[in-house]
Amino acid sequence: MFVLGLQGSPRTKGNTNIFLSTFLAEAERLGAHTQHLDVACMNISPCQECGVCEEESFCPIDDDMQQIYPLLRQADIIVMATPIFFYGPTAQMKTLIDRSQILWARRYVHKLIDPGRMWRRGFLMSLGATKGKNLFEGVSLTAKYFFDAVGASFDGSLTYRQIEKPGEIAKHSTALADTKKKARTLVTPFLNRKKILFVCTEDACRSQMASAFVQYHAGDKIEVESAGRAPAQEINPRMEEVMREKGMDMAFRKPKSIEEAVRYGKPELIISMGCEEACSYFPGVPKEEWDLPNPFGKSIEFMRQIRNDIEERVSKLIRREIGRDQGA
Repeated sequence: MFVLGLQGSPRTKGNTNIFLSTFLAEAERLGAHTQHLDVACMNISPCQECGVCEEESFCPIDDDMQQIYPLLRQADIIVMATPIFFYGPTAQMKTLIDRSQILWARRYVHKLIDPGRMWRRGFLMSLGATKGKNLFEGVSLTAKYFFDAVGASFDGSLTYRQIEKPGEIAKHSTALADTKKKARTLVTPFLNRKKILFVCTEDACRSQMASAFVQYHAGDKIEVESAGRAPAQEINPRMEEVMREKGMDMAFRKPKSIEEAVRYGKPELIISMGCEEACSYFPGVPKEEWDLPNPFGKSIEFMRQIRNDIEERVSKLIRREIGRDQGA
């Protein structure tokens, strides 16, 4: 599983960093893969309100947000950590939030569903220097709508007042212990999922569709990855088109090698689609072969047939694996 931490303070070694790092370290200890982004150090331009995201479903600004969008889609848990500046997040964090408009537009304007949306969790961590009663109301509301835009439920917050001097958060009587406890609460359910790896030649069509259907229908029970023996540079646009017909949003997905897909965890089941080499990577791991022709270069109708076949197979796979885990 993957936890993405967004650290919004310009003080990259300050209290907010300690706060977030404590959460991520506990998640790592439990077995999660984590990534810590210092938002203030990244090249993220403000939203220009150009309207391209709503009209054409992509953001034309070429900066570090183009690398952040895929991470937001890959994450099982997104943690937003920020100090309070005038009752809201820092300007650096707010810039990232504003640029998530593209994800909002794909969901609410273009009516596309991110396959991981139903299961992804969002959590707010915030520190303020004063003791004002309403200190965290603004940032909490902003976080709620940010998490909705990026496809995550808002699973609450940890907030502490009167934290300002360097290292003061570490001296708080309960803050870091509370942080570790919350990390355990959020992370543990994801660690109990069965790990399934779909493998095809390029990880551009068949394995991508299969992983998306599993994620959408059973992401709370199955952790799914896809990979290719010889991964392509990008996913197949015809595959993206036929999945769009099903309402599935395949944006920001990138083909991966087998080594990259299993870097943070060995699969418990491999399903191969014409990639015989996959079995040699994981001796002793159960393997199935789905005899599906490669749709590369074929008609859009052929791609639809492959999509429908994969969806049917995935439905049977989910029923079987979940039933097996429940002792049925």
